[in-house]
Amino acid sequence: MASLSEIDKPSPSPLYLQDAYIALLTLFLICLHLLLRYAFTVSDFIQYLPLYAALILGGIPIVFSLMLKFIQLQFSSDLLAGLSIVTAVLLGQYLAGALVVLMLSGGQALEVYAVRRASFLLEALSKRMPNIAHRKLKGIISSVEIDQIQIGDTLVVYPHDICPVDGIVAEGHGIMDESYLTGEPFLISKTPGSTVLSGSINGNTSLTITATKQAKDSRYAKIVQVLIDSEQKKPRMRRLADQLGAFYTPLALLIAIAAWLASGEAMRFLAVLVIATPCPLLIAIPVAIIGSISLCAKNGIVIKNPIILEQIDQCRTIIFDKTGTLTYGKPALTEISCFNAFSRSEVLTLAASVENYSKHPLSHAIIEAATQEKLPIEEAAEINENPGEGLKGIVNHHKVVLTSRSHLLRQGKADWVSSLPTQSGLECVLLIDQQLAAHFRFHDKPRTDTYPFISHLAPKHQIEKMMIVSGDREQEVRYLANYMGITEVYASKTPEEKVAIVETEAKRAKTIYLGDGINDAPALSVATVGLAFGQNSDITSEAADAVVMDNSMEKVDELFHISRRMRTIALQSAVGGIALSLIGMCIAAFGWLPPVAGAIAQEIIDVFAVLNALRVAFPHKKLSDF
Repeated sequence: MASLSEIDKPSPSPLYLQDAYIALLTLFLICLHLLLRYAFTVSDFIQYLPLYAALILGGIPIVFSLMLKFIQLQFSSDLLAGLSIVTAVLLGQYLAGALVVLMLSGGQALEVYAVRRASFLLEALSKRMPNIAHRKLKGIISSVEIDQIQIGDTLVVYPHDICPVDGIVAEGHGIMDESYLTGEPFLISKTPGSTVLSGSINGNTSLTITATKQAKDSRYAKIVQVLIDSEQKKPRMRRLADQLGAFYTPLALLIAIAAWLASGEAMRFLAVLVIATPCPLLIAIPVAIIGSISLCAKNGIVIKNPIILEQIDQCRTIIFDKTGTLTYGKPALTEISCFNAFSRSEVLTLAASVENYSKHPLSHAIIEAATQEKLPIEEAAEINENPGEGLKGIVNHHKVVLTSRSHLLRQGKADWVSSLPTQSGLECVLLIDQQLAAHFRFHDKPRTDTYPFISHLAPKHQIEKMMIVSGDREQEVRYLANYMGITEVYASKTPEEKVAIVETEAKRAKTIYLGDGINDAPALSVATVGLAFGQNSDITSEAADAVVMDNSMEKVDELFHISRRMRTIALQSAVGGIALSLIGMCIAAFGWLPPVAGAIAQEIIDVFAVLNALRVAFPHKKLSDF
């Protein structure tokens, strides 16, 4: 397995550079031709010299590659465009031929660039991970490269540092944020003996850990490796223009050849090909996509891979991550059980008053619950928070202790523990004046718009299968799934296991994966459509095909509708343009439409196709429907 330091910065591929250079050179030469033609008085040969150069330098490589496709019987819209270049040269329509070269080379360069996003993602992963670790040897701390860390080394993780390798806490008490890696929504307390994962973010106190794995074998490096594997396995999606071109190209060729053979006039072959130029496919569909990208940007959605706009409306399976996607990613107090005649308001007031002085991961949830119920938060005294014992304080002459079930067992309070609820979720126990007073239950709070969004997916978007795949604990995921009405659930899954599940589903039907953490990046990259929710991680954003900037399911629904609208209008433009072109081809085949008139007719068809495609960017009604 490659270490993180071995990940190189992405280098442009020769194919990407070749297409980009051809596109830029062709654009320059077209502009030079127009300048010579309209701004200077020069001969026709000089005017057209830049176009000759564009067709020789750019057109010949493209035509040659498309000839190979033809030999392999791969009929796409690009193939017909290649024939259009040849036809344009034969007819002396050099500007039209150069424009086709520009469209083909520019489109290919953009597509190759989109495919290469995996390299940038790996670079983002490597940048997030520290290059050095702080190794402690014989009481002396020194900085070393993380690749030099060996199993058994003692390391110091400073406050807010990223943990360099997997290990076990040897000294110190603190908390770590593992949510990017595990999906666990809460800050995890760390005491001697606790395990730590590479990539986790340390809290406010230093921790001394013992390395249990080398950097190349740790959790974070495994995520990098599974991401590399998933990118290599991801199939190339077939473009809408290619699907239409697969039947349109051979049909146009058959009509052109039949006209030539029936009449014995080569000019009819050229006339048919001129009007058969697939500009509705080459121009109208990209215009619709660009308009949709612009509309998405206005609505807070960043499209990173334009191909998915053609795919989203065709997806029939959607897979959700849990933490930060279906939920807010923070604990909320969901249940209070009172004992020994203590009231709800009394226990919540005393607990919040003590927690107001604590940095415990659950303290904010208790304080927020008290605030929502408009309960007073009193002044507390003698605050004490010993590791493993809980939080203690004095409030209004009452001795208040917030502790755990395990601490009560160590204190010999098994009878108290037996009376506590056993449902899912995080918990803490409240003691008041050495009496069992209350049991608090916490869950990751569901987003308010999640349930209505999920409920409308099947009837409005033909989603046939909904799943939750999470790295969080089984009890937590089941609790949320029951609330949402989702029956297929996979919990405690590693990034490798998530990828396997998504790959299996993607083979059955086109699949959307919606997630927000680093542990979701491999699954996002292997799904038919990967949607990153929010801005929690640059790595997740790089892995996704689209990023919904606002943490709102309404924005996700808007993306669904933009995709459907784009596909509908693009098909109208393409199929309508093809239909008109077929009529023109038939007229040309009978000799009633000469090549020049056919070129003019094709331009008129193109104008109507493009004007219709431009409607995508101007919706006339609200995009969301839930």
